[in-house]
Amino acid sequence: MISIAKKELHQFFNGLTGYITIILFLVVNGIYLFVLKDSNIFDFGYATLDKFFNLASWIFIFLIPALAMRSFSEEYKTGTFEILQTRPLTKWQIVLGKYFAVLSVILIALLPTLLYVFTIHALSAAGGIDTGGITGSYIGLIFLAAVFAAISMWCSGLTSNAVIAFLIGAFACLILYFGFNSISKLPVFSGNADYYIEMLGIDFHYRSISRGVVDSRDVIYFLSIIFLFLFAAQKNLSKK
Repeated sequence: MISIAKKELHQFFNGLTGYITIILFLVVNGIYLFVLKDSNIFDFGYATLDKFFNLASWIFIFLIPALAMRSFSEEYKTGTFEILQTRPLTKWQIVLGKYFAVLSVILIALLPTLLYVFTIHALSAAGGIDTGGITGSYIGLIFLAAVFAAISMWCSGLTSNAVIAFLIGAFACLILYFGFNSISKLPVFSGNADYYIEMLGIDFHYRSISRGVVDSRDVIYFLSIIFLFLFAAQKNLSKK
């Protein structure tokens, strides 16, 4: 598993993929948070990073599928998957190796954003920020990245076309993130049903952790979704 992860990370950073991912993530956030007039946190008047965490979830919906789309589809297309199968590795080791490589790139991209926390804290007129809420939001963002990476890995294993894998991955992330929340607002589900339908969506649990309280139910939900899609990705390899 470690050898697969190292190989994937080497490919990410030996070319431009890893660097473009990190730079694009930081540039988009920087422009939105510090340059654009309507979203500039300096003009907002409150020491909060809510705008960053809301934007980051949207960026991840498209950025992570783009990062993971070649994980298996490229192996199928070039025929290297057959070579990979000859190595003394289980299907789970292959899946987890590629998964942790994608997740590592996302975590590296998140590290520079800690400067936002120190900047807001230093500029806060009241002398402090909501540390608990920001910590919870970062934990939620890491779980969100982990879920989107698992979904994207599964989608990459469905086809040998990387572009199709990206489109399916982005659509799946978008539906699982916002879909259940939108369905719960339909009049037919008014009453108690709307709450339970909304609980099925990723957005509900991400917002819950972002409040600063790490509930075991939210953690179990995220870990279950991650396992489900990684298990499905492993099953895809077994079929191949």
